[in-house]
Amino acid sequence: MSGQAKDQIVAKPQMPQPRKLTFIHTVGSLEPVFALLAAERLPNWHIASILDESLLSSVIANGHVAEDVSDRLASHVHSARANGSSAIIVTCSTLGEAVDALAAKSATPLFRIDRGMAERAVSQASTIGILATLPTTLEPTTRLLESTAKRMGRPCKFVSKLVNEAFAQLKSGNPETHDLLVQEAYAALSAEVELVVLAQASMARALQAGQHDRPYLTSPELGMDQIASLLRLSRMSAD
Repeated sequence: MSGQAKDQIVAKPQMPQPRKLTFIHTVGSLEPVFALLAAERLPNWHIASILDESLLSSVIANGHVAEDVSDRLASHVHSARANGSSAIIVTCSTLGEAVDALAAKSATPLFRIDRGMAERAVSQASTIGILATLPTTLEPTTRLLESTAKRMGRPCKFVSKLVNEAFAQLKSGNPETHDLLVQEAYAALSAEVELVVLAQASMARALQAGQHDRPYLTSPELGMDQIASLLRLSRMSAD
């Protein structure tokens, strides 16, 4: 005999570890909404979230995104990165410009949620209404749409409408009053434009039922569609 037979050790192929996507929220009710959207579009990713409602409260109180808010947002981004996140999404449109500033310095992909909505709006219409319940969201959303139109070479006109009292009703536990105020403002604004953009994800619930004179866009679905596509193109996703 030329030798004794030896047991062969066959190495099992290692299963790839799921990528981790972390959301940073400022409105608690949006956590399950985005978790579902992410699970549908990135099924092989692990979904995590960070909730800090004080970020939005501080911006509303100050009337702008102060340095301490940007610093706290940066701290959350650092925490998500330290905990193994492959990508991070901030779902608060009020913080969009602060997200852009951080994204320019971040090694981990960092996204604002409303860019997909802005690109869709500018590509579909030349007269666009912007409806918001907070002035601190209306202003950055308007600037995003204007810069998007310029970048895409689209001569768009923007008409803004603020429903300031609606957000207070929502925070006070009166969602039906919030919805009615948003519906009334949408009806008035839609008479002047081809398409309406809802500046905050929390507004979408008000228009989910019934017929509407003009199409409207919201950031959650369109934002997640765009971000999931970008992650696939970057080969970060196994989908």
